Amino acid sequence: MTNSILPLANWGAGTAIIIFFAVLCVVMSAIVISFVLSGKKKDSNDEVFPKKENSLE
Repeated sequence: MTNSILPLANWGAGTAIIIFFAVLCVVMSAIVISFVLSGKKKDSNDEVFPKKENSLE
């Protein structure tokens, strides 16, 4: 009975997985933010909905 307190779980692996997913979320968020901020300065709607030359407007 030298050590009566037994650990119920090994926290090493769980902590490593939590840290891994936290770093992964930060990296993926940084990638998405860089995509959003690096958009072209021209009107991006022209690529999706090209303006017609012979419109009635």
